[in-house]
Amino acid sequence: MVRTMSFLRALISTARMIRHTPDLGAGLLGDDEVLLDVADERLGPTLVAAALGDHGPAAKLLAATREGAEWENRDRYATRLATFAYHRGDWLGDWLAASPRDPDALLVKAELSVRRAWESPARAERLRDVGPLIEAAADAAPRDPVPWRIALDHARGTHASHSAFEELWAEAVGRSSHHYGCHVSALQYLSAQWYGSHRECFDFAERAAEDALPGSLVQALPVRAAFAHLLSGGDAGTAGTTTTVGPERVDAAADLAIALSAEYAAGDPWPAEVRNLLAYVLITRGRWSDALEQFRLIGPYATSFPWAYLGEDVLGRFLELRDTARLQVATGMPLPPLRRTGRRARSGGHYA
Repeated sequence: MVRTMSFLRALISTARMIRHTPDLGAGLLGDDEVLLDVADERLGPTLVAAALGDHGPAAKLLAATREGAEWENRDRYATRLATFAYHRGDWLGDWLAASPRDPDALLVKAELSVRRAWESPARAERLRDVGPLIEAAADAAPRDPVPWRIALDHARGTHASHSAFEELWAEAVGRSSHHYGCHVSALQYLSAQWYGSHRECFDFAERAAEDALPGSLVQALPVRAAFAHLLSGGDAGTAGTTTTVGPERVDAAADLAIALSAEYAAGDPWPAEVRNLLAYVLITRGRWSDALEQFRLIGPYATSFPWAYLGEDVLGRFLELRDTARLQVATGMPLPPLRRTGRRARSGGHYA
């Protein structure tokens, strides 16, 4: 009897999946339309020029962000340019040779040097060696918080004390009190993986989110804390566990990020990473319907973070889990009731 009931449940589940899956594809782009870590309309041409050895567009773009105090864009662009220079750095070398004191070139150089040091087996020693490069970038642009975000990452890798980190944090937020990148760096420092705990991480994230400006990505800090907790194997599935972070706190973080996501248009590249992260957390929590909605809002903008944690085929994992979300939602939807015709229907099968 038990086997029969299990078989019937499987049949019903399959019927639901077949019935509803096509409809749930509405709003989801085709697999070949989804792009990974695609650059926006300002950065794209800059990367193309850099590939051709021309640093001029990069210099112009970063100068515009510095002069316009576009600190969030400046952080993103400097990070992407440093990533590009990691693989092809001739254009950056030419830029530094032509303008060795250019604050924008020094910023990219500092970010690139920290990344290379992080990947070295002698990380702490290499990071100490690049400290002067961060100082040079900070001195060249005194109003810019981005060198201080790099300094916060640098401090985490050099095992800086809490007091030393707090001094850097004060310098960073003194320049931009709601800078998302600086808050993410602080969150990582406070994580259980580094020098804090899950409770400290959540406490910081939730306080920062409460103080954030409307629409600020800082409101997504709690869901980043939730991600770190889940990634470490934290049990957010049952209440009353010995962990210091319960499932209700993880779900509250996801709900806050859902509200933030709703403030942006579907397919907007700006919150794309937050939406990708949110979808990951929602899937981990088994909230398939909410996850599917985020996949719709993501549109074509898949991001390496957080899917890279699941394997090397980042885009493949994104697409696979997007399909899984659709199937899971379809499986849970009820079948439509049978229509009664007023007379006994004749079977069209073999036993008519």
